[in-house]
Amino acid sequence: MQTVHTIEAVRAQVRAWQQAGESVAFVPTMGNLHEGHVTLVREGRKAAARVVCSVFVNPTQFGPNEDFDKYPRTLAEDAQKLSAAGCDLLFAPAVEEMYPHGRTQTVVHVPGLGEALCGKSRPGHFDGVSTVVCKLFHIVPADIALFGEKDFQQLAIIRRMAADLCFPVRIIGVPTVREASGLAMSSRNGYLTAEQKETAAVIYRSLCAARDAILGGRRDYTVVAGEAARAIADAGLVIDYLDIRDGNDLTPATATCDFLVIAAAARLGSTRLIDNVAFFLGKS
Repeated sequence: MQTVHTIEAVRAQVRAWQQAGESVAFVPTMGNLHEGHVTLVREGRKAAARVVCSVFVNPTQFGPNEDFDKYPRTLAEDAQKLSAAGCDLLFAPAVEEMYPHGRTQTVVHVPGLGEALCGKSRPGHFDGVSTVVCKLFHIVPADIALFGEKDFQQLAIIRRMAADLCFPVRIIGVPTVREASGLAMSSRNGYLTAEQKETAAVIYRSLCAARDAILGGRRDYTVVAGEAARAIADAGLVIDYLDIRDGNDLTPATATCDFLVIAAAARLGSTRLIDNVAFFLGKS
């Protein structure tokens, strides 16, 4: 596996592969990789001849009181995992390489999808995400890009941005990889003790219980969401949100929706955790 740190180097290598007739898959990450990220690389390996992964802790998607400074930087370990998974090229730029003039003055905003759910409690977060992913799509002109479905709202925003801005890249969502307890794998799980990880698994259990209630015929979505939120709170977590939304556009779910997502964010101690379950439902 090659490792490069400049835009010029990664762009030149990707174009060389494509000129040789090889397709390229791209996996953007912030590093501190876990099995979920490795799964994205493996899926990219199945979908394309070459796989590029970026490791960049993007400052513009962190709020002023969030964990940018303490976010784990584990590039050496990340490189080992990526190489073992079949990654061909690691792009690991410095902040100055991605933002040579300081915080960018140009911001990519995707209206409508980023204001609710995580966007409500993290204002500006998704502008930072969409802007850096837009930059990365220009830097790494891949044929395919892969993202985890754990970040359902982020995936929806990136899909909309790619479609609206006519990026010639196919976006693939990859199912969430979970711990044995059901806890969604996340780089922030490293902040939790083993006991806290077991406690945090209540998020997924509660989302699944809400999904099963709806599949069983319930349509009182507000009540169902409230029951799931109480189950999580009773386990000692602080709820940020738990909402049932239309999986297509993230508007509040109605009785006519046929694709739903139940999404939640909660804090256990100082660690913020997110998860979701998405499923199809026959129109009633």
